[in-house]
Amino acid sequence: MKLRTAVLGATGYAGFDLAKLLLRHPKVAEPLFLARGTEAAGQTLESFYPEIGGAKSYPLVPFSWELLAGRGIEVLFLATPHELSRELVPEALAKGIRVVDLSGAWRLKNSGHRAVYGFTDQDAALAAKLDAEAVYGLPELHREEIRGARLVANPGCYATSVICALTPLVRAGLVNRQCGVICDCKSGVSGAGKKPMQKTHFVEAADNLSAYSVFGHRHTGEILEQAGLNDDELVFTPHLLPIPRGILSTIYITLDHAATADGVESILREFYADAQWVRVYGHGKLPQIQYSLRTNYCDVGFQMSPDGKRLIVVSCLDNLMKGAAGQALQNLNVMQGWSEKEGF
Repeated sequence: MKLRTAVLGATGYAGFDLAKLLLRHPKVAEPLFLARGTEAAGQTLESFYPEIGGAKSYPLVPFSWELLAGRGIEVLFLATPHELSRELVPEALAKGIRVVDLSGAWRLKNSGHRAVYGFTDQDAALAAKLDAEAVYGLPELHREEIRGARLVANPGCYATSVICALTPLVRAGLVNRQCGVICDCKSGVSGAGKKPMQKTHFVEAADNLSAYSVFGHRHTGEILEQAGLNDDELVFTPHLLPIPRGILSTIYITLDHAATADGVESILREFYADAQWVRVYGHGKLPQIQYSLRTNYCDVGFQMSPDGKRLIVVSCLDNLMKGAAGQALQNLNVMQGWSEKEGF
């Protein structure tokens, strides 16, 4: 029998990309697309995204636990605001439904990092237990833990791009942590979500480039925890690009000791030898957004300084795919023991 899944939040950008992926996955039954309360009541997915329209219609069904139980839903995807995911996950797990959460509700282990969200939990003890249980859903780092997980916290888009580029070098002892790491990251406008805001208005974003959330972006804690850095060893500055989708992260690293380009490339290739969705470029060949756009790849390339003591690493991905929906599907595949490329 095919796996039975449901998506809450399929009308958002990431949720819709996930819906399209699940609909063509050969081992997944047609998903149940859910709406909260009167939001989108009586409407269909194609009423929001006409490109999916055709002979088949996909209704948006009001969310209820009774409905999920009646349909035998085994995995619930939450493409919802952080606070709502924080509220829904405990009950989903109590009902035996596994969860892949695309929000930031369960990504962080450090309470200090998690404080940026300002969560108020009705049952603090249970929330703390689930914080400890949740698996950070970056298969390239946590594949074995994801296999048996009940709750997978899908990583942030910026965080994925930086962690994939930085972690192998930190673990290899190449990074001079006293000098700190600078992450200069740029994202397309869809990374801000579908809800209209002044900064994402066409007049504000077009022909412009702006920094935001300086020293305060929610993905900073993810990068620190997963790459294994301390708070004072990283500067992460996100910028808004006037394009629909895609991320380019430029990471500036001072090395702990002189290295060679071949040595750095060897570290990256060995670390990702079993990774199906990370592409390592050779020395001097740098990724571009257009190469990974609308794919689930994270592309990593680098340039070494002539003295072998400084490194610039460039990482690119599609923020709605490897940065959200594609990674969610990759996590599902790992949870089920399927090929990580199944359904793409």
